[in-house]
This record gives sequence, structure tokens and C-alpha cells, in this order.
Amino acid sequence: MPRYTAHVRGEWLAVPCGDAALTVGWLGREAIRRYIKNKPDNGGFASADDARFLVRRCKGLGLLDSEDPLHAALEDNEFVEVVIEGDAMSPDFIPSQPEGVYLYSKYREPEKYIALDGDSLTTEDLVNLGKGHYKIKLTPTAEKKVQKSREVIESIVKEKTVVYGITTGFGKFARTVIPVNKLEELQVNLVRSHSSGVGKPLIPERCRMLLALRINVLAKGYSGISLETLKRVIEVFNASCLPYVPEKGTVGASGDLAPLSHLALGLIGEGKMWSPKSGWADAKYVLEAHGLKPVVLKPKEGLALINGTQMITSLGCEAVERASAIARQADIVAALTLEVLKGTTKAFDTDIHAVRPHRGQIEVAFRFRSLLDSDHHPSEIAESHRFCDRVQDAYTLRCCPQVHGVVNDTIAFVKNIITTELNSATDNPMVFASRGETISGGNFHGEYPAKALDYLAIGIHELAAISERRIERLCNPSLSELPAFLVAEGGLNSGFMIAHCTAAALVSENKALCHPSSVDSLSTSAATEDHVSMGGWAARKALRVIEHVEQVLAIELLAACQGIEFLRPLRTTTPLEKVYDLVRSVVRFGR
Repeated sequence: MPRYTAHVRGEWLAVPCGDAALTVGWLGREAIRRYIKNKPDNGGFASADDARFLVRRCKGLGLLDSEDPLHAALEDNEFVEVVIEGDAMSPDFIPSQPEGVYLYSKYREPEKYIALDGDSLTTEDLVNLGKGHYKIKLTPTAEKKVQKSREVIESIVKEKTVVYGITTGFGKFARTVIPVNKLEELQVNLVRSHSSGVGKPLIPERCRMLLALRINVLAKGYSGISLETLKRVIEVFNASCLPYVPEKGTVGASGDLAPLSHLALGLIGEGKMWSPKSGWADAKYVLEAHGLKPVVLKPKEGLALINGTQMITSLGCEAVERASAIARQADIVAALTLEVLKGTTKAFDTDIHAVRPHRGQIEVAFRFRSLLDSDHHPSEIAESHRFCDRVQDAYTLRCCPQVHGVVNDTIAFVKNIITTELNSATDNPMVFASRGETISGGNFHGEYPAKALDYLAIGIHELAAISERRIERLCNPSLSELPAFLVAEGGLNSGFMIAHCTAAALVSENKALCHPSSVDSLSTSAATEDHVSMGGWAARKALRVIEHVEQVLAIELLAACQGIEFLRPLRTTTPLEKVYDLVRSVVRFGR
């Protein structure tokens, strides 16, 4: 018998349908009838027949025609929202689709798998897992390590050994011994009490990255989770069932407790969960709709799911990959600006950079030589001013290898730390199967990724800072020899005047965001956790800085393409003409 799950005024209701010929309108009325049945005041309705409503699919938010038969309009087990006419949106309403989820309207379940072993995950892999390009499976070696680790936990429980987090309370309650018959309840209580985050939920891509990374860490075999439970978690990931994880609440030691607890809360069938099929709904309904059962936590497994630096690291992974991309693009954009401003290529000479051999500087200079005037790629613009009397360019053009170069080296440094963290065991206590014991330590402390991501924000910001100055040179006729603000009819049109203001505003905002969060620490858990990393904020603000850098460089790219119009019919090099053509395929010349 087909069944649908309907959302009515914040409640989710299962509605079975015995007749496939029934309509969408019937489904809406039946959902409201069931809603009324559970309300002492009938929910404010005289009857379901009196209600005026619309029905829309949770997937894609498409409105449905009330006269359409259910078998034609919906799939079995699909989720719908019944919107009552005249209802005001509650301030705590969770939209059925999170920000940016329009991308999921074309979501296709991946066919390829990435095999995780806890030792070889890359930043590129994790970003692709976040985008939904792959499912997950464990390597045989990882499965064996997980099983051996679990045997140690089973032995501890059987022998009633006192071990932190397994047979005791947590934090300040570490000396409180828990009876054996309460050990499973202990783990559930841990997850519930620690689910105390606030703020917007992570978008699906970031939640998938978080869940995938936690699976990778558990696959190392130092957490004590059972293979059965880990495989359940993998099934949830592969179905793209993503728990509601608020972005704020972690201090980065003892790990990312709040966000990872919210992640675990969905896995045990509590709280909210999202999938491309359902939108936001109660976790138990989302799991059921995908043929999955909630995870039942055994001793130590709640702690295994929530103790680690995966929130910091997964966001840091996205930051590193986006930073790498925009750093490469910054060289292209700057080279195009240099052409428009009729700069010289002499500052990129190989010998100059050989005597100051920083890797990033050498790489950037090489890219500039590859893009700008050469025997291989001649430029008519460069030829037009080859014999001018200008000796050298402003620093914002001449010093790009030195400024962009250190950004590249910063990204490489941070990527190395993040990659190590991706494949590190960050639990407490750690389970060492080879020694048959658990050891309490501090691998959960997020100082490594926190410091690295603060450094990344400081480094990547400079791409925007120098870009904004190049935008100024493009817009200022006394510096560019181009029309003021890159517009032919100045006064009638303002051109890039306010676009430059936007770039300046973003650069100024970045200066505040670049203040390191990891220099701060507040004692928590009754002073048992008396030094923390504040790595969650380091990761989130690094992403904000990178977003601003992307936007400033986009403004420079548009300005450079606008500027080149005033140099026509002269053409630049073939690579830069292709960049120009790409921009003009989506943005026309502003007259």
C-alpha cells in the first residue's frame, strides 16, 4: 500500500493510501484530518473539509494540482508539505529545503564508491563526497581494525573495568562509575545532552563532508565502535540522509562535541534530518522513508561518534580547496589587468625569481610568463607600448609573484596540516587493540587545524587586498589612461564606481575576520577542559574570508574585461583572450 509523509504546521504525519486513484486534494485533507485528531481544540478547524490549503512536494518545492491522482503526481513514500491558507510562518520554522539546495533538485544517486581506510583520504576526495559524487564503503583492512578495536571495548564491559566514557560519566563526572545496565542509556543521554548547538544548519554538502570524515576516522579502528554500527552509519550516508547540524557551538576541544552530537542525534532517529527526497523532517521518518533503521548505541559508541575535530577539519577542507582554486584564478585575473594597464613582463623574468627561490613565488612568476606576451603567445597590446618610456610598474602589478606566491605557500602549508588531520584518530579515550587497552589523551584538541585555518584566512585575504588596489588603478583615469570608472559616457553612467566600493567594503570586512580566533580560549566543563582552540570559528570565518576574496577578484575580472574594450581592436594573448571570451559569454560589455 502506498504511503506518504505530510508536513502540517510543524508536525509530520504518515498517511497510508489504499486507492491509487485518490487525488492530491484527498491527501491534503486526510493529513489535516489526522492533524486535527491529535489536537484538543481541533487545531482551530471545525473539520478538515473547512480547511483551504495547498500541497507541494518537499523535493524541489513544486506545487501540486489538487485534482491530480496521487500515482501520477508522487512517488511512493514521498514527502509533501500541506500549507494552510492564512498561516503565518513560525519564527522557529525550519524550511523544507536548506540554502543552496536548488542544486539538489537534480540530485542523482552516485554509482561510484570511495573505499575508506582511515589513512588515505584527500581534501579533493572529501569535497567530492560532499558534492554527492560518491558513496562510501570500507576496505577489508579497515573492517578488521574496527572489529579488533570493538573486542577491547566488549572485554572492558564484560570485566566491569572502570574506563573513562565507557563505564564512567564525562568531563567533570569522569569519576562517576555507571552501572552496567545503564551503559547504553549513558551513550544516548550523552548524545542528547551534547546536542546544544545553535545557528543555521550546515548545508547538505558540508553535512555530507562532516559525516564522511567521521566515518573515515572511525575506520581507523581506534574508536571502539562496532562494525555493525559503523555500517549503519555508512548506509545513512549513502542514502544522503543528513542530520540537522547547527553551525555554531563548538569550542574545538574536547573536539567538536556539539555539532558531532547533532550528527549522532539524527543517526539514532531523533531531531531533524534532511534528504533530497524528503526535505527537512523528523529523523525517524526520513530514515524510514529510505528503508533504514535508527542506530542503537552500544557502550562507548555515542562517545565514538561525537569526539573529534571533524567539524573544524571538514570545513577547513572546503576552505583549502576553494583557496587553491581562487589563488590560481587570481594569477589569471591579475595578468589580464596588467595587460589592460599596459604593464611590462620584465618583473617576471626567471633570473629574478631564481635568486629568491620561494616555491610559490617561482610558480606564480611562471604562470604570468605563460599568460603574458611571449614568442609563443604574442600580444598586440604589449607590442603597442613596447618602446614606451615607462621603466617599471606599480607594486600591485610588479610584485604579484611575491604577494600571490606566499599565498600559494600558505595554502600548501595548511593543506598539509588538514590532510594529516583528515586521517588522524581524534577520540578520547583511544582504543589500542594491539595493546588490548584504552588510553586517555588529548588528540581531540583542535589547535592544529584552528591555527592553520587562522593562518589561511590571513594569507588568502591578501589576494583581495592587492586585487582591490588593482581595481582602483583600472577605475582611476590618472593611473590607467582609460575612461573614468571604465565607462564611455561618464556622468550619464557611473560605470565601476560602486563596484570598486563593494570591493573596498569586502576587503575592510576581511581585516576584522582575519583576527585569529585561536588566540582566544575560555575554560569549560568546570575547568576540566581549561584550554580550547576555538577552531570552529576559525574554520567558518576562513570560509567567509575566501568568499569575499572570490567576490573581489570577480569584480576585478569584470573590470579588466571592461577595460580591454577600450583597447580594441588590439588583442591580448591567446590564453587571456579565451578568458575574455568566457566572461563575455555571460556578461556583456557595459557602455
